[in-house]
Amino acid sequence: MRAIILAAGRGSRLLPLTENLPKCLLAVGDTTVLSLQLDTLEAAGVDEAIVITGFMAGSVEAEVADRQGSMRVQTLFNPFYQVADNLASCWMARAFMDDDFLLINGDTLIEPALAKKVVESPQNNIQVTIDKKPEYDSDDMKVTLDGTTLTAIGKTLSAEETNGESIGFLRFMGDGPKLFRDKLHQMMRTGDGVGAWFLSTIDALAKTDTVVATYSIEGMTWAELDTMEDYSAIKAIFGSS
Repeated sequence: MRAIILAAGRGSRLLPLTENLPKCLLAVGDTTVLSLQLDTLEAAGVDEAIVITGFMAGSVEAEVADRQGSMRVQTLFNPFYQVADNLASCWMARAFMDDDFLLINGDTLIEPALAKKVVESPQNNIQVTIDKKPEYDSDDMKVTLDGTTLTAIGKTLSAEETNGESIGFLRFMGDGPKLFRDKLHQMMRTGDGVGAWFLSTIDALAKTDTVVATYSIEGMTWAELDTMEDYSAIKAIFGSS
């Protein structure tokens, strides 16, 4: 199984920590966000990872070059990272979407057991990993469900429409890679493509006859790194891993 990690961003909400360091290289215990992700994926049976770089790409490349382990890891530079959102990072990696793969945000940290469950879960063409909680805020990537099938995804979904949130960890198998690549190509040819999140592609697919499955990991440990508050929480949760 291959994993694609979207790690091109700077993390401006974490300034001044990210003045000269991308947030994927922020320290967590005696490692970094990126290295912790790679270790977790390798432990779950992933044998290849593609890291999409952008801000301070050379530092990320150096981190990957120093990595030990059996998993093959390479970087791919997104030269549009300053003017585009992560749909463009996916577009840069489209050649690596020719077989089953995982897609994970570069700021999502997950416990090893969670990664293993997602990797080993029943096959679906497109599967979005979700969590559920009592309340959701404006920054959550919320989802609307029909049973376990995703019918909409976005930050602006109303409370009435919200049945969970995406944790930024997806799996594509069978026909899923082609379905995603084709929709990705179509959306990048529109005026809004460069500024779009990659999950807008999932939302667009869900509004067709494509079945977008979900896999709930309620009760398992994960965290997203956007703010200083998030960073404090991540260090507390994962810093001794």
